[in-house]
Amino acid sequence: MRVIMKPWGKELWFALQDEYVGKILYIKKGHRYSLQYHEHKKETQYVLKGQVKFYLGEDENNLKEVILGPGEKLDIYPGTIHRAEGVDDVEILEVSTNHLDDVVKLSDDYGRSGKGNNLTLDAELSKTQI
Repeated sequence: MRVIMKPWGKELWFALQDEYVGKILYIKKGHRYSLQYHEHKKETQYVLKGQVKFYLGEDENNLKEVILGPGEKLDIYPGTIHRAEGVDDVEILEVSTNHLDDVVKLSDDYGRSGKGNNLTLDAELSKTQI
């Protein structure tokens, strides 16, 4: 298992296989991950605890908002612009294809942008968040 600290919370990676990845996302109340999309990655997000607001769509200027609670899930396909925000402290089970660096960040509250993940920057930013 591996814990990845993020400025919005953290990820607990519990499965890292050739075909799939399993994570638990812990998003702090009032925080959100970047507005993003994936070119190849498919993912399912299943809410374990708390309420989460998802922003979804094909046009970043016209996103719909969906609030999910425990026991509800969302399938996210390549090209779908999305973001999750903690209405409460939230725990989300995420299962996805193994495309860990397949992320294009369109907007980010913490100054991260562009393609791919930067785990060093995420760790530094997580230290400065309250």
